[in-house]
Order: sequence, then C-alpha cells, then structure tokens
Amino acid sequence: MAVLLREAIGGSLRRARTARRRTLREVSRQARVSLGYLSEVERGVKEASSELLASICEALDISLPDLLTAAAEEMTLSMRPQMIVPIGQRHADLRIAGAGSSIVGPQPVAAPASPVASVSAAA
Repeated sequence: MAVLLREAIGGSLRRARTARRRTLREVSRQARVSLGYLSEVERGVKEASSELLASICEALDISLPDLLTAAAEEMTLSMRPQMIVPIGQRHADLRIAGAGSSIVGPQPVAAPASPVASVSAAA
C-alpha cells in the first residue's frame, strides 16, 4: 500500500529530529507548536500546514525543500512493486537451506544438448 504524504513527511521529520538527537519537547518549544501536535505530525496522524512545517524545519535546522524531497523519496520507494515469492517455493527454499544433507531437495537436471551444437559438430 502506498504511503500517504502526511505519513512520509512525518517520518522524515522524525528521522531528522532523532538524527540530531533532539527531543520532541525541545523541537516543539523552538517551533512554537504543542508537543502533542508535533507528535501527531511525526506519526502521520495530522497533516501540518506549510507554515507549521517551515517552523518545524527551522527548529530542526533543515530546509523545507530537503524535507519534502526526503518525503517524496520515501513515497517513491513504497510504490515500487514488491517481489512476490509463492508460499510453497519460500517454504521449500527454507527446508532445503536449513536441512543440510538430511533432506534431499530437487536435483539439478542436465540441459539437453543444443541442436545447434550437434549440427556444427557434425559439419
């Protein structure tokens, strides 16, 4: 499922804040926003206005375009198709990998000789 814009922005804000080892309380005071509201923005529950985002970014010493770029990258990554492995295949791989030599897995089958190779060898 795709990540919502408010969730991506909130996650980017939280990563920026924790990378700077700042607490919610410190940032909320400096940005002049309530602690609870900042927490909800970071969790993607509330969608902050552009003015509020600018204030939070200033408190974190990051630019608003950098924040939005990080959010856009997160959204892009979440939209990439996931590699789907059939359940039976995944379990077979786990059995083979974990069993060592006690369980015999599928044996490799030799490929038939190429008709092109046999014709060129006969010539």
